[in-house]
Formats: sequence, structure tokens, C-alpha cells
Amino acid sequence: MKIKDAYERFIEMMFYERNVSILTLDCYKEDLLSFFECTKKENSEELTIYDIEDYIMKLSSQGKAATTIIRRAGTVRQFYNFLQKENILTNNSNDIAMPKKNDHLPDVLSTDEIEALFEQPDMKKKEGIRDRAMLEVMYSSGMRVSELLNLKLKQVNIDLGILKIIGKGNKERHVPIGDFAKEYLLKYLFEVRGKYDIYRSNYVFLNHFGKPLSRQYFWKIIKKYTSDAGITINVTPHTLRHSFATHLLENGLDLRMVQEMLGHSNITTTQIYTHVSSKRIISAYDLFMNKK
Repeated sequence: MKIKDAYERFIEMMFYERNVSILTLDCYKEDLLSFFECTKKENSEELTIYDIEDYIMKLSSQGKAATTIIRRAGTVRQFYNFLQKENILTNNSNDIAMPKKNDHLPDVLSTDEIEALFEQPDMKKKEGIRDRAMLEVMYSSGMRVSELLNLKLKQVNIDLGILKIIGKGNKERHVPIGDFAKEYLLKYLFEVRGKYDIYRSNYVFLNHFGKPLSRQYFWKIIKKYTSDAGITINVTPHTLRHSFATHLLENGLDLRMVQEMLGHSNITTTQIYTHVSSKRIISAYDLFMNKK
């Protein structure tokens, strides 16, 4: 269904069935038109939860107040829930971590927390080897979780350590992975993945039935390993992507290069990480000065 048609049905439903006021309806219209302008998509079936996350980050980079971001993101979630009830969309917008008041910057793990998280999978088990490889590859490349789970063998150049990623809108980008990610990916491919060849799957990461993994599974293991590592902030699969981008900027990588690696079509989406990086640097400086 065209987004325009779904939007009109949603507005009609809110007015005739929910009896919302004209003023509230005008706010819904403004919020959704702003969201549609950000996504640039024409069909409602193409919408994903990552579009909401990108929208939140764009609003943050524009300096919008946290209350405004929460309101607009809430409107979009209502629209997604409407699409679900109409069997137009299967994405669960409740998986989105909504921004908190007075703190609209995305949560980022420190390098120590990243290391603690990655130490949690049990490397004596096949699932542990696979999970460690997934975590390493996702953090090392800045991939979205959908890109990770849809990664196919032909997209991996293990010799060069390069992944060909098919992102939103079927846009293709080539991203290098670090030595650690390459090491654990090789371990998984040769010690675990090779035993699933009987299923003739093209996907890299498989469950023990030889089938591609689900987003729900990856979400659960992130939550489990985060808890096991004693990390207290709300960590989602997208937190690894946030951390990847922030750590690159903190280490001096050019903003345009980070934009290319993340697959952002608009650099304003990437600029939010400069605010996160600056905030972390200032916090570290203040901590250092207070210790003197």
C-alpha cells in the first residue's frame, strides 16, 4: 500500500474511531509528514523500525528538544501499530528504545564494556562461537542487525577482510572488518558453519537447523550477554552500531568516511555521533580534572 493511502486511512481512523481533537490531529499530520520526508519511501510495506531510529537521530542532530522527539516518535509508533493491525506491516515498533527526557543522545558502550560483552559467549559451544563472531562482525563493520542476519556467503571476502553490505533501498557499500572480527568469523566459518553445508544455505549465520537467525533471537542474546557482563545501560543491537560510529570519530576518522561505512544517505544523520563523541570527551575530561 502506498504510504500516502495508509496515512489517509490512519488519520481517518484517529478522527472517526478514536475521536481525537482537531488540534491533536494536526500534530499527528505534522509529525508523520516530517517522518515521511525523512524516510523517502513510497510504500508502507518498506518501512522498518530502523526508519524510526534514523528519524530519532535526525531530530537529535537538528537540536530538537527531547519532549518534541518523544512526541514525534510516539506518533510514528502509533502509525506503525495501525499498519500492524491492518496486516500491512510486521515490524514491532515496541522494540524501539525511545529517547528519555533531557537525554536524547544514543547510548554508547565504552571500549571496556564492548570487551566485557564480547567475552560472554561460551567459546566451548558452537552457538557461542557463532554469537561471538556475530558480535565482532557487527561492531567492527557498523552493520544494522538486518544487514548482519541477511549477510550471504558471497558477500564476504575473507582474504581482504571486506564485506559487501546491501543496505536500505538495496544500496550497496563495501566495509572492512578488523582483525579480531576476521579471526572469529574464520573460526565460525570453518569450525561451525561448515557443518551446516548439508542445508545448502546461502546465509552466513545459521541456527542449528541450518536456517537464518531471526531478529528476535539476536535481540535476546544481546540482552542476555549484556546482563551477564554487568552492563547497566539499555543495550539493543543498534547500540553496537552507535558505539562503532562514536569510537571511530573519537579516534579521528573523518565524518564523511563514517557516513559511508554506516550507509547513511544524509550526513545529518551521522552528525549525531559527533555530539555523542564530544559529550564523552567532556565527561572524561571533567572526571580527570576532578581527580587532580
